[in-house]
Amino acid sequence: MLKIENLHAEIDGNEILKGLDLEVGEGEIHAIMGPNGSGKSTLSNVLMGHPRYEVTGGSIIFRGQDVMELEADERARLGMFLAFQYPSEVPGVSVANFLRTAVNSVREEELSVMEMYKLLQEKMRVMEMDPKFAERYLNEGFSGGEKKRNEILQMLMLEPKLAIMDETDSGLDIDALQVVSKGVNELRGPEFSAVVITHYNRILRYIEPDRVHVMLNGQIVTSGGKELALALEDKGYDWVRQEFGSVA
Repeated sequence: MLKIENLHAEIDGNEILKGLDLEVGEGEIHAIMGPNGSGKSTLSNVLMGHPRYEVTGGSIIFRGQDVMELEADERARLGMFLAFQYPSEVPGVSVANFLRTAVNSVREEELSVMEMYKLLQEKMRVMEMDPKFAERYLNEGFSGGEKKRNEILQMLMLEPKLAIMDETDSGLDIDALQVVSKGVNELRGPEFSAVVITHYNRILRYIEPDRVHVMLNGQIVTSGGKELALALEDKGYDWVRQEFGSVA
């Protein structure tokens, strides 16, 4: 699904990613953990083609295609999706109108108004959202939990092949965390993969990862099964710095 080799990237002249390697198979859920400043959010933005970040080396291959020269919307049409840590507010644009535009932009044939309505209602039930939510302006006045639910609603509507989730669990209470995780698990299957970027183990109790990676200083320094996330929770990130600081 995704193969990253020797990826180097910088922003404003500061190198953040320093030779990162990662491979995600089809149908796999991978978690990326690491302390603040390790480059996790930079990785998510670079994968989706954020224009502020300059890739200075390496490759990103998505489903056999080099996406390095593609714009963000082109990557989305191929099946890549990014759930933001801090979703933006868009006053004047309703959730329903935004989703209709987004869904039709990645489909070969546009959905009719009735088809779109049925699809939206179906996915909102999965996310346990009031139908009136669709009439509100995108993220305007939303609580943190509502913004994150809306991100996962978008993902369910778009049905991407690869979801990159940049600390989607940040600031969520247990109820919201469970609903967000339910949305991710709804898509789980042989044609869907996800990269879950997180500080904490708690979301991994609801979204079980096939593989856990630890980032430090712009590189993945160690990988393992879900037991690695438990070890991090027990020992903290100081253990990572002591163990692998000389590697990165």
